[in-house]
Amino acid sequence: MSPEIIGAIGLLIMIILVVVRVPVALAMLGVGLVGFGAVTSSDGALQMLKDLPVDVLAKYDFSAIPLFILMGVFATHSGMAAKLFDATRTIFGGVRGSLGIAGIGSSGIFASISGSSLATASTMTRVALPQMEKYGYKPGFACGILAAGGTLGIMIPPSIALLVYAILTEQSVGDMFIAGFLPGILGMVMYSLTVMIMVRWKPHLAPRGEKTPWKDKLLSLTGLIPFGFIFVLIIAGIFFGLFTPTEGAAVGAFASWAYAAAKGMRMRGLKQSLIETLALSAVVFFMLLGAEALGYFISVSRLSYSLATWIGGLAVSPMIVLLAILLMYFLLGLFMDALAMLVITIPVVFPIILALGFDPIWFGIIAVLTVELGLITPPMGMNIFVIKAVAPHIKLSEMFRGVAPFIVSDFVRLAILIAFPVISLGLLGG
Repeated sequence: MSPEIIGAIGLLIMIILVVVRVPVALAMLGVGLVGFGAVTSSDGALQMLKDLPVDVLAKYDFSAIPLFILMGVFATHSGMAAKLFDATRTIFGGVRGSLGIAGIGSSGIFASISGSSLATASTMTRVALPQMEKYGYKPGFACGILAAGGTLGIMIPPSIALLVYAILTEQSVGDMFIAGFLPGILGMVMYSLTVMIMVRWKPHLAPRGEKTPWKDKLLSLTGLIPFGFIFVLIIAGIFFGLFTPTEGAAVGAFASWAYAAAKGMRMRGLKQSLIETLALSAVVFFMLLGAEALGYFISVSRLSYSLATWIGGLAVSPMIVLLAILLMYFLLGLFMDALAMLVITIPVVFPIILALGFDPIWFGIIAVLTVELGLITPPMGMNIFVIKAVAPHIKLSEMFRGVAPFIVSDFVRLAILIAFPVISLGLLGG
């Protein structure tokens, strides 16, 4: 049996394991080890099992992941999220759907600190949903707004998904973060426009917000200062070469802790934050360990090389191939976790993208955006299920109906980013 066939069988087995609910990290690790042994030797697989955990856990670039997670946890426990929502609600006061726009805006700003879509959706739902229900928002529509807003965490830097993509493809983490900034802002704008269109089309979804005087709007801007300071500190520091992304994560985590300490966080809160960070980091690193094992297997099987060669010989345009890859991402996103999808597919897809001549940074942005769709699309819709855990009194069917307009908005944004790569690459001079 040729190595390529072994590689294809291995991927098929892994997909079956994921479908039957075997943990994704365990499925990748198991298939990677067994497949590597089948292509090379059992001794080779055992040697990889011995060396791989040390190689992954000792990688300097990966140390940024727990630091970004810690930064987001500190931001949650310090009360920054609640203050942020109050500020954005005041700023948009008087506009129909103002609470919805505030939910989108605060989710986007919070995502710039947390780096996690699921953390953003969970935190902002706890803060914003009670207020939205109190002022007469339809529950399903309110949940749809917050689920969509949560997805901004996967794009707006510092994003864990962009960080992982950069590491797996050996691209500059700083360039990925900068390239994600404008697409993330575009997402916030388009989601806000979607809220405004929906409440004008169907006024029963949300009432007009209470008007707030300009003095209060200006005063409320102080609620954005902590987030703005930390965001600018990290991005400007990376952009101007003052520190590496990993050092930037450490600086951001320290700044978030300093704010939390100033707001009254004591040893108990610090301990709880560290425990949460360790738990989330363990999940991510186990997944990365599985992805590395799978990547070695795919590499020795020459499956990605054979696919790239085959696709390069097809009589179709590179854009058709790109659209087929994005369609694959969207379909996988209906059933799989976003980060898992990236780490599984990048070893296979990335050589094809390079062979076709596409910019790897630009592809990373549109790939992550396509993956993001899976966070709000049934049946997986991880953000929806996170919100369901926070708001069990609202039906899942109502939530999925409420998020449907934002799925359409994401498809429009994806088309814009494909048609105009300058939106992603403009800040890099591309």
